[in-house]
Amino acid sequence: MTVIRSHCDVYLQKQRPPAEYVEALEIIRLRKRLYGIPDDDTEDQIRARVKELAKKIDEDYKGKVPIFIGILNGSFIFFADLVREVTVDCEVDFFKLSSYGDAKISSGQVRMLKELNCQVTGRDIIVVEDIVDSGLSIDFIKKIISRENPSSLRIVSLLFKRKVAKIDFPIDYVGFEIPPDFVIGYGLDYAQKVRNLRSIYKLASPGEQGVKSEEKR
Repeated sequence: MTVIRSHCDVYLQKQRPPAEYVEALEIIRLRKRLYGIPDDDTEDQIRARVKELAKKIDEDYKGKVPIFIGILNGSFIFFADLVREVTVDCEVDFFKLSSYGDAKISSGQVRMLKELNCQVTGRDIIVVEDIVDSGLSIDFIKKIISRENPSSLRIVSLLFKRKVAKIDFPIDYVGFEIPPDFVIGYGLDYAQKVRNLRSIYKLASPGEQGVKSEEKR
């Protein structure tokens, strides 16, 4: 399993995150030997890892037709990239939950905003998350789907904060493990913005370079 190391060197790339939201700090910076690619090209590292996850899923679901269930809104970019790399026949559906609202810290309560349209009984289900943080949302989702007696249920998450996750079950496919920082980009938002950043960044704390405090906005 890959572990992401947090770095504080400025990441110079074509698409810079807006200064009012983030400090341009790279949080995904892998050692060259992991993928054999330049270690300053974060976008390529994400793509390479997505391909690896898809290959593993193809191996595990050969001869099956899984249903990929994306968790909106955060997983939409990762979900699309992953499903396009998978070669087995599959179906898709989406859940939409909310535990953050516009805050940087989970409210501790999960609200369902969109239910599934598909029938999961007797089917092979793969839940696709952008990030597993406390695990509150994925625990909620797992319980709901398990009640419908799927043939199998596995979870894939691009990012995993193992140190703060409070779950008693494994995340079957993990892209990267990261420190317990608030991260944005590649589908992850801050107050519904900056999802379209191509890379993944740590949100700077109030008072850090390029970021104003909440009270001054």
